[in-house]
Amino acid sequence: ALAVRKAFRQAWQDSQPGPSRGHEEGGFVVKDSAGNLSTVRWLKGEQNTILVPPHPNCKIDEKDIVVTFHTHPNTGDDFLQEPGETDRRAVQDDPDLKGSEYEGEIVISQRTIYLIAPTGRVSEVGSTLEILSEV
Repeated sequence: ALAVRKAFRQAWQDSQPGPSRGHEEGGFVVKDSAGNLSTVRWLKGEQNTILVPPHPNCKIDEKDIVVTFHTHPNTGDDFLQEPGETDRRAVQDDPDLKGSEYEGEIVISQRTIYLIAPTGRVSEVGSTLEILSEV
């Protein structure tokens, strides 16, 4: 899980967090047949959107997708830090995110890391600073 936390921290740094100039970064956490976790990053997103690459049958390169993740780097008042309706629907309504290993989507914001369950329900995982500083 250390490598995954490092990847989350790198994605957060790459997204250039701040009041309005950040852009979303994201990726897949995948598990190989031996149970090893690794990350596959997506192409750089826009200020408040990111495109998820195709992931048929909840797999990338024959590896099971365990988690998807993306950042919410813009901390200004015009931006949501918590996952919005679009984020929830993207997870809930994606037929290719229904694999048996899939646990949901992590959203990394300035203060809090959230999990969107496959059902679309949002919960808080914990403090961004605490989780990402442990690496």
